[in-house]
Order: sequence, then C-alpha cells, then structure tokens
Amino acid sequence: MNRIRWCLIALVSAMVCVWDGKAQESFTIQQVLGAPFVSDLVGAKSANRIAWTLNQEGRRNIYVAEGPNFAARQLTSYSADDGGELSELRFAVDGDAIVYVRGEGKDREGDYANPTSNPAGVEQGVWVVVFGGGAPRKVDAGNSPVVSAQGRVAYQRGGQMWLASARTDEKPKQIAVRGKNTPVEWSPDGGRLLFVSSRDDHSFIGIYDLAADTVKFFAPSVDSDSDPVWSLDGKRVAFTRQPAVPRDTPEGYFIQPDRPHPWTIWVGNAEAMTAKELWHSGAEPQDSYPYMAGETGGGVLNWAAEDRIVFASDADGWQHLYALPADGGAAKLLTPGNCEAEQWSFSADKKTILFNSNCGDVDRRHIWRVNLGGAEPQELTASKTSAVEWNPVGLSDNSAYAYISSDAKERGLVRVGGMARGGTSTAVSGQPTLPNFPSASLVTPKQAIFKSGDGLELHGQLFVPSNLKAGDKRPALIFLHGGPMRQMLLGWHYMYYYSNCYAMNQFLASRGYVVLALNYRSGIGYGRAFREAPGRAGRGATEYQDVVAAGKYLQGLPEVNPARIGLWGGSYGGYLTALGLGRNSDLFAAGVDLHGVHDWPTDNWEGKNISPDLVKLAHDSSPVTAVDTWKSPVLFIHGDDDRNVMFSQTVDLAARLRAKNVEIEQLVFPDDVHDFLLYRNWVAAYLAATEFFDRKLGSSKK
Repeated sequence: MNRIRWCLIALVSAMVCVWDGKAQESFTIQQVLGAPFVSDLVGAKSANRIAWTLNQEGRRNIYVAEGPNFAARQLTSYSADDGGELSELRFAVDGDAIVYVRGEGKDREGDYANPTSNPAGVEQGVWVVVFGGGAPRKVDAGNSPVVSAQGRVAYQRGGQMWLASARTDEKPKQIAVRGKNTPVEWSPDGGRLLFVSSRDDHSFIGIYDLAADTVKFFAPSVDSDSDPVWSLDGKRVAFTRQPAVPRDTPEGYFIQPDRPHPWTIWVGNAEAMTAKELWHSGAEPQDSYPYMAGETGGGVLNWAAEDRIVFASDADGWQHLYALPADGGAAKLLTPGNCEAEQWSFSADKKTILFNSNCGDVDRRHIWRVNLGGAEPQELTASKTSAVEWNPVGLSDNSAYAYISSDAKERGLVRVGGMARGGTSTAVSGQPTLPNFPSASLVTPKQAIFKSGDGLELHGQLFVPSNLKAGDKRPALIFLHGGPMRQMLLGWHYMYYYSNCYAMNQFLASRGYVVLALNYRSGIGYGRAFREAPGRAGRGATEYQDVVAAGKYLQGLPEVNPARIGLWGGSYGGYLTALGLGRNSDLFAAGVDLHGVHDWPTDNWEGKNISPDLVKLAHDSSPVTAVDTWKSPVLFIHGDDDRNVMFSQTVDLAARLRAKNVEIEQLVFPDDVHDFLLYRNWVAAYLAATEFFDRKLGSSKK
C-alpha cells in the first residue's frame, strides 16, 4: 500500500505512473471526471420553467431556467464536497418555489450516511427555495415530498407522513397512520392526499382528507396495493394490486427461482372509497408486475387525458406502454417494437407521452412522442445520431419539451426542443462547463457485437487508444457494470455512477489500454428474456460465460496482448470481476473489485425460505468457492457504510485470499456508501485502480 500512496500523489501532481514508462494520456482523471453532471430535470405545471440538479466535483446545486430564453441560473449555493445529495425536486403548483431533499437516507440501523465523518452528525431533510432566489429554508427532516395546490408539503419522516407549509415556518404536523406510510400525490384541488400504507405482508391505498382530518382506505384486502394515481378531475383513483401469497412462498431475484407475479389494475371512487378491478395481467412470467418501470422514473401507472390509464408491461417481451380506458375495454399498445421505453412523462395537457427509447439504436437512447390514440410513435430527436438522450419533460405551454443530452465526447446538457417530429433543439444557455474538459482527446467507442459460449448475442463498447500504432500489443480491460439491470451505452451515461465509469474507461484508453465495456446477460435494453436470464446470479452465474466470451473476444483482437487482460467493475460488476479472477486466472491477469458480492448466501436480502439446495447452488455460484484456483492480484475498493453490499463481503474474501497467499491490495473509505457520495473518493478510487493496472498489466513489451 505504500506504493499505492506514493503513486496516488504522483498521479495527482504529474500523472507519471504509466503502463510502459512513457506518458500516454493527454488529460488527468480530474479533468474527465470533474465535468458537471446534470440530472433530475423537472418542469413546472403553470409556467415554462424547468429545474435540475448539477453535481460538479461533489458540489451539488439546483439550477433553473425559464422560457422563452431559457438561460441557466444557479439557485442554491452549496460549495463543499460534503456528500449532500440533492434529489426529489418538486415545483410548487404555481411554479414560484421548488421543494427538494438534501442528504442521504438512513441505513438498516437507522443512521444517516455521514461520509465526511462529521462529529456533529448529519440529517436528510426536506427543503424549499424560492424560484426567484434567496436562501433555502429547511422544512423538516424527511424525504418523499409532494406539494399541494395550496402550498402544503406532505413528506415522510420515520415511516410516517407529516405536513408542513412550503411558504411559512409553521410547525409540522404528523398524520398518524399505522404502518409505514408514503405520501404519493395531492388531489388536483389540494384538499386530499393519496398515500400507500405498507404493513409487511399487505398494503393499502389511503386518502387523507385535510379539511375533515380523516383517513380512509380503498377496498382493504389481504393483497398488496401500490402505485396510486388521481384521475384528472380528482373523482377517482387507479392503483395496482398484487395478490397475497402464502408466507412460505419463495421470493427473490438473486437466489430464489423465478415465478410469475400476476397483477391487476383497480379503479376506485374517491368519495365512496369503493373500488373494482379494471384489468388483470396474464399468468406467464412475461406478464409479471413491471417492477423495473418504477425505477425508470415513469411509474407503473399514469392517469392521462381522455380518461385513459397508461401502464407499463413486459407482456410482449419488452418494456412498453399501454393505454386502457378507465371505464373498461381493451388495452392498446402504444410503443411497439423490439426495443424498450425506459423513461416517460406527459405533456402538460396529458394528451402526449414523451419517452426515451433504444428503438432503432439499441445501444443509445433517443426521445420519442406518442399520443393516446395509439398512432405510430414519432422520434423527436434525429434518428441514429451519436447522442444519448433522456429525462424528457413537457413544458406548460404544450408546444415544447426539455431533456438531457450527451454524446461520446460531451457530458450531458439540458436542451429544449419543439414537439414537432424531427424538430431542432437548443442547449439551455449559461450551463456550467469544465474549462479544461478534454473533449477533443476522448475516443469514440465502437459498437462491439459477438457471441457468448452458448450462442447468445452480446453487445459492448470498445475503447481503442488514439495513439495505437501498427503492431502494438496493448494491455486490455473489461469493464463490468453493476445492477445487474443496467446497460452501458455508446456515450456518456444518464446515471451518475455509470457516467463516472464511462469517464474512467476514457481515461484508461488515454493511457494505452484497450477497454471493452460489456453488456452481459441480465442487463437491460435487449428484452425481458435477456434481462431475466435463467440461471443468473446465485442460481448458477450463467452471465459469467459472457465475461469469458469477452475475454476471448479481446484475445482475438490484433491490437491486444492476450496475456495482459484485466477486469474491473463495481457491485454486480465486482462480483463478476472476482468470479473471473478466481475461476480464470489463466485468462484474467489482474482485477479491481469495487464493493462486489462475494458469497450470495451471506449477502442476500431475499430473506426467507431458502432451501439447502438453493443455498449450496448460490454458494457454488460465488467467488468465495474459487479461492483455491485464484492466482491473479486484486485491488478491493469499498466504503464501509455500504447499504447495498455488506462491507463484510470484502472483509471475508480478503481474509480467504490472504490464507491462500494471493496478492491483495485494498482501499477503504470510512463512512462512505455504495455509490460514493464524495467526489474525492471517486478520484482516489480511480487513481488507485489506474496505478494498480499500470503495475500489474503494464510492460514495455508490445
């Protein structure tokens, strides 16, 4: 570790630790990693105003812009790399204020994330800031805020709902309801609050009436209800219901066998609090509840214009949107094709759906629109451009929309375009940039397509050094994303974690490495069958054969030295990195494992009813069972307040490898979480990984 510390200092100051003794890169990791990252774009309902968060070197702030000129303006002034996340932006209905959440939540023990080890402690809180400017005001500790037409803020604190004002400093009031309760949406008139009350093995949909100070529930049952949405007139509510299962029914994604998860859509009368089933899914696996839709930002259910309910489903093998008449009738497919709708929102009048998709360009994202009648979707952004586009938001005048766009060489910027097909768009002016961002020195990754050992088609992005000469035999690296329901793209990613990984792959290419970012089975973008791959994870690790196929693909490239191929990845990618180093040290010469899972049975959160046979299979699918054949050196990187993968996973594997005299190195971040909250920890991790690969794979032999 002394060598690592020395080299980190040298890399920060002069970048002299290189794989062949000669400076290859034309930029530093700070230059490529420090560019502003834009996310969480939202629009106001009653004015052409937009807001977003911007993270620059760990300084997270809210920016806003207003039509017709759309010039960016910084609204908050947080100035430290302190790990203070900004999320859950919500405009007040009149557009004059923004409610947001600052800080990371609590872990299983009830502690807030405190990556700076601040002795005074930290807290996650709900804040409000006026659109015109001024100091933010803290509403209360909590998260999940929703704002009413009267300026009331409902939010969750300690599993309970609370009310406060977005305009005054009045004392918050608790809405006392049994269970863990999450506010979802105020009625259009602002008088009633729709919420989900989770009660372990069942859940209810409730309405809190502000004036009457009462709580009532829709058709309570033994089942699990979720995803409630108001009708546009506030008279009805739609929600999903998943049927109860026996307590001993196996559940899970990583160890337990897959089973169908049927579901139904219900519609209720908000006055009588009665409800009836409107639609039900099929019983096949592809008909299962579309849990991924809740993660993508669009939501499983939306109530749109023309009294139609828009819902997500994988029924045809791809995540698509369907429209269903609220009074009954057949569901109509809105987004057809062997491609997927990923993020969606609605125009202000709720007549048009804006969504991003990989239709026609499987390893990128573009913005599309479709009306509720089911006419052919229209691509709003130019077809098959090099851009990656996401987070579409309709503006209040219904004639324009905002979105975020990146490409192979530029990190994302907010843009505004017209609703017409193929219309032009312009970047919002005044957005912060990094003056020395090395755009011109970056490479454009190439689409790589090859077959796995069982014939499955795989996609990846190949980063080839720009200074490659005829006859060169360069070291190579395979990057393995986490999730596993993620997809690396042919450009800067829309998620902060993977935007950083893309930056690292560019940096490694600049230092002379050939880098392949692999989209292995169980990732997204290639259909449900690929995403829900049989035998994945602790059920047999079938995706590992894709890692081997990627290694052999690199060995077949004339510019790659087949004896110097390494692995790196985080979380699920750390799992596959460790699996590769243990099972195939003959193929993979070194690896960097960031917060990886190393033994499924001891890190699974599936929690119950795991049979001895499944435990054995999960254990046999884990890196800990490959320590006897593990010969390659490894660098472990992990934050010890990880809330996704237990830190003990790295403690245990490191101890096992030491007992086998395997060369290990480590970089531990006290009090940081899975997705490092501190920018300086990202820098330190990537510098350590680079220096490690330079020593283990670097050579003057070509």
